[in-house]
Amino acid sequence: MAGRSDSADFVEALARGLDIIQTFTSLRPRMTLAQVAEAADLTRPTARRLLLTLSELGFVRQLKSEYELTPRVLDLGSAYVESLGLWDIARPHLMDLVERTGESSSMSQLEGSDIVYTARVSVPKIIAFRVEIGTRFPAAATSQGKVLLAGLSPQDLERALATPSRSHVKINRPLSGPELEAELDTVRDRGWALADEELAPGIRSIAAPVRDESGEVHSTVNVTVHAAETSREQLLDEHLPQLLKTASEISADWARWRRRPHIELDD
Repeated sequence: MAGRSDSADFVEALARGLDIIQTFTSLRPRMTLAQVAEAADLTRPTARRLLLTLSELGFVRQLKSEYELTPRVLDLGSAYVESLGLWDIARPHLMDLVERTGESSSMSQLEGSDIVYTARVSVPKIIAFRVEIGTRFPAAATSQGKVLLAGLSPQDLERALATPSRSHVKINRPLSGPELEAELDTVRDRGWALADEELAPGIRSIAAPVRDESGEVHSTVNVTVHAAETSREQLLDEHLPQLLKTASEISADWARWRRRPHIELDD
């Protein structure tokens, strides 16, 4: 991973530190020094210095011979979400949607070929995957991902799909290239997406776009159900109208928030 940029302003040490943070996943929440060095493509002395630095900053802690991330890592993502103001705006809408449908609802954004969950209001139901803030799934197999991919330009879509997934999830029913292209055309035309057990058996979901003040798709909101409990017809007939109303309300409130006057205070 070293030497990835020729820019004189590129800070390789910072990049390596971020590489180390990203090597920890749900499949390997704890690693030895040797495992971290191998995963981040670093020498052991370099990995050790970076781990000690991250430990001093509170992002990593050592448990005997292994290292793990601390909850402070969430501050990195929270700072981004809070800077948008979107979660504060969306929270009451998601809570109301969950109360009306009795099903979990989430929001996510696109990163490469994956969706990353940025907000969630859940109900206590058993599904195939545990979902929390920061969870990644391959975008093309999810309703939220289809909405986000459909909102991209042809060039950005090609670039996103060419990016290797970092989710480590085996897709239950992947769509072929032509199938995905046709599906995204349908999503663009009707303004919402359905994923019917494509990601995993038993997971059925619908998603709608959250747009900024210019009308661009910035995020998504979804409703997820268990296929054994909620039929496709029930999902579309009962929950979809509620979802579309919620997505529209979040988009409108966020657009108003983004257009508000900004006042700079002198020190």
